[in-house]
Amino acid sequence: MTDRKAEIAGNLAKVEERIASACSAAGRKREEVTLIVVTKTYPASDVRILADLGVRHVAENRDQDAAPKAADCRDLPLTWHFVGQLQTNKVRSVVGYADVVQSVDRPKLVSALSAAAVRAEREVGCLLQVALDAEEGGRGDRGGLAPGGIEELAGLVAEAPGLRLDGLMTVAPLTGPYAGRQQAAFQRLVEFSTLLRAAHPAANMVSAGMSADLEQAVAAGATHVRVGSAVLGVRPQLR
Repeated sequence: MTDRKAEIAGNLAKVEERIASACSAAGRKREEVTLIVVTKTYPASDVRILADLGVRHVAENRDQDAAPKAADCRDLPLTWHFVGQLQTNKVRSVVGYADVVQSVDRPKLVSALSAAAVRAEREVGCLLQVALDAEEGGRGDRGGLAPGGIEELAGLVAEAPGLRLDGLMTVAPLTGPYAGRQQAAFQRLVEFSTLLRAAHPAANMVSAGMSADLEQAVAAGATHVRVGSAVLGVRPQLR
């Protein structure tokens, strides 16, 4: 085993232990929570190591980094998630490799994703990114739509050719009433998910929590946690 593989394996084991402990404390089964490893800024060789270690879900947030990496790893049994703010001019590229886009937050993006998915003859899963710091009708500091827009945008995704409505995602807000209250924020997202599933029963994904707050996300009921640095180490500075 290489030094890097040993490092990642050790970190992965610690994260798995954290998730298992959080599930136990919340009275949940470990299999109810899917680990997504965020591989942004890290090379394709790390993605290969993760696949060797049994990871099946990876995430990226910048198309210029993700597209070549996904191409290098196309032989691996991975589900690729796009989690960054997505501009419409990048949609065609992202649809070429992303199985799930977790940052859907406006009608224009839904239209662009649908057109690209149909063109590529792919079905792309979509999570609506909910911004708990957004003013009604506005967007959050880190992307995402205000909670009041969930129902309308969900309907657009559900009706769009080539797209599949999978659920909701959030990032713990840095401002507003939920700042510093990660578990309360994630619990609010789960409440929105319950309302969404009344109209769209299959949209049962709740993506919340990262390296620093995955326990709070699991306690709140998240189905997916997005963990980067706790598995791969402190990230190098982006150029």
